[in-house]
Formats: sequence, structure tokens, C-alpha cells
Amino acid sequence: MNFSKLKTKLVKHTLEFKFLAKTSRDELKTKDTWFLSLTDEKGTTGIGECSIIAGLSIENPEAFERKLNHVAEKFSEYENYHESLVEFPAIRFGVETALLDLKTGGKRELFPTDFTLKQKPLAINGLVWMGDRPFMSSQVKEKIAAGFRCIKLKIGALDFEQELEIIKSIRNEYSANDIEIRVDANGAFSLDDALEKLARLSELDLHSIEQPIKQGQVDEMAALCMFSPLDIALDEELIGIHSIEKKRELLEIIQPQYIILKPSLLGGFKASDEWISLAENHEINYWNTSALEANIGLNAISQWSSSLNNPLPQGLGTGGLYSNNIDSAGQ
Repeated sequence: MNFSKLKTKLVKHTLEFKFLAKTSRDELKTKDTWFLSLTDEKGTTGIGECSIIAGLSIENPEAFERKLNHVAEKFSEYENYHESLVEFPAIRFGVETALLDLKTGGKRELFPTDFTLKQKPLAINGLVWMGDRPFMSSQVKEKIAAGFRCIKLKIGALDFEQELEIIKSIRNEYSANDIEIRVDANGAFSLDDALEKLARLSELDLHSIEQPIKQGQVDEMAALCMFSPLDIALDEELIGIHSIEKKRELLEIIQPQYIILKPSLLGGFKASDEWISLAENHEINYWNTSALEANIGLNAISQWSSSLNNPLPQGLGTGGLYSNNIDSAGQ
């Protein structure tokens, strides 16, 4: 594809959460995202989404926006974008998605699967955000009433005893055969008490915990994965690692039970496919999640996930978080 003959358009959109979205790291009311459109000489347009999470993505927000504007203005300079945009994984994901959409006819149908053709659903988990106990409990009831059989709770912001009580209340009503429970600590546990907390959580028949301690503590995470009675999934730990050699080294040292892939944070589908291949070689399972994208990015990640035939529930139930989301066709 001749990049110099493509017309580009960049649109910024500020997403507004329906509620105050809390994690152990941050509180979010709004989130900026950008839509990159590429139009060829025939008038076909492909759209990709470039979206970062400040404090989690490796990109500095100001440098990210400058680089994104440059990519849109000088797109012909980025034919080798997989290498030239390594330090800007969200932009690389947006460019990759827009090009794939353009290649497949600009219909936002990137991967030909039964899911894409609306013939087969994609299993996802129901996400429960942090908040006070009544707020979290009400979310749990809503997700179960909506038919979710896998619930993911973000923990680490409330008192740990309160969080245990919320999980216990679910288990008192639903066994592990009825409802699968995942928890995500977003690195909130300290090294001093992480193993004790993991042991107490394991008593509640949980599926797994994401990122119990902060990323970058490789040896400590390896020890937790070795001794924890609860399966551990790496999430933030994968961010900022680009080379095949470094990816392999991380998995070989930590040996987690699962890894979690967010293409916006890891550099797109090609980069995520590398993680999957390495994980499978080391008998590590995985699932994919969104990184709070609008529906353009979420649609692309969902279709890619459906092409992988992974039976685990994916973390892709974020489309309803915003009061002003756009539809997946980019209209």
C-alpha cells in the first residue's frame, strides 16, 4: 500500500464516564481518544483508534499528541510504522487497525469470523468497578442479572476486609460452578502482605488475580507466582516490553499462570500475537481486554479476539461505560 497516496484525518473525542471510574491507581471522569482515518484514491476509508491511559501507558500525553499529529500530517514517513512507532504503542495500534480496515474494504469488519458475521457470541466478563460496598454490590447484581457468568472485580481501593465481604456475599449465593470470579488489584498489594492476601482470596474459589503487586518487581512477582495458592495473571507487567527476547525472558523468569493482553498498550495485534506465541510455548494461558477505548478500538479488539478461538471470557465489556460513545462504524 502506497502511504503517500492516502489522505489522513485525525479527530479527537473526549469520552465521558457514566460514573466516577475508580481503580487503585486513579479516578476517571473523562478520557480523551483520537480517531485516525485513512482514505485511499478510491474513496475507501479505514479508521483506527489511538487511546492512552495516563499513568499506565508508556507514552507521555503531550509527546503522544505531538507524535500523533505528526503521523497524521506526514503519514508517508511511517511505512515502517511497526519499528518507527515502537515507543508509541497506542499510535501503532491505531495505524495498524486503520490499515487493516482499509484493506478489508472500510466496513469495520477486520477479521472474518462467525462473531464478525453475528453468528456466534464472544464470551466476556462483567466488570465491577471500585466504589463503596453498596455501589460494588449493586454492580455485581446487575451483571449477574444480565447473564454474565464471569465477574471481574477491581480491588485494592477499599479496606481489604470489606472487599473480602463483597466477594463472600457472591460466593454465599453462587458457587464457583455458577459464577466465575476474577479480581484485579492493579498492583495495590504490598510485598509484605501480598502472599497472605492471596491465600485469603484463594479460600473464596476465585479464578485468578491480575497484577497483585506493582509492575517492575520481576523477582518478587516470580516468587508470588511460584508460591501463591491463587493463579496470577500479568497485566501491567507486560507494558513497555517490545523485543521478542525481553518478552521471552520475562515469561521464563516469572512463569505466571496467565497473561492479559491490551493491544492499545502493547503496540497492536502483531505485538500481542508475539506474546501469545511465547506464552503458548511456555504453557501459559491468556485472555484479551480493552484499555477503555471507544467502540472503534473495542470493535477491532473484539474481532481479533474472536479470530483466536480462545474459550476463556475476554475482558471486553467496556463499551457501555460512556455516555457519549460512538458506534463501531465510526459514525
